Amino acid sequence: MLSKKSAVPFRGTKEQEEELLKVIEELKDEKGALMPIMQRAQDIYGYLPIEVQKIISDQTGIPLEKIYGVATFYAQFNLSPKGRYQISVCLGTACYVKGSGDIYNKLMEKLGIVGGECTPDGRFSLDACRCIGACGLAPVMTINEEVYGRLKVEDIDDILAKYE
Repeated sequence: MLSKKSAVPFRGTKEQEEELLKVIEELKDEKGALMPIMQRAQDIYGYLPIEVQKIISDQTGIPLEKIYGVATFYAQFNLSPKGRYQISVCLGTACYVKGSGDIYNKLMEKLGIVGGECTPDGRFSLDACRCIGACGLAPVMTINEEVYGRLKVEDIDDILAKYE
């Protein structure tokens, strides 16, 4: 369960850890404190790597397995950092029937990561979404705020080259 290492090494700072420890101290005795602590931890670090989950566990006495379970159950939590360029491929019905699954697979192959991960250099992260409301442009992906529509697998290399 916890054996998979992120492709991006953890780079937390002493200042981030001190901020997290203050948050935990402030909230740990409140009923239902785990979710707010985890949300604040993600705000501090940008994601919830195992190193941060261990700090939360050590400081609150909540088993690491429970923290990991919450982190993987709720879609709002990220276990991997997000890249400078966040790619999201729509896998909603209109996009999927027009080939977005092939585009998603090509991106995983080209970037060397799977959905939810970040490239080791921190440049790209890849996620799937269900619908961005641009069905007329299907298949669609976004990179940060830029929308790319009517995509073909052959377009991927040229699009990624813009961000290198």
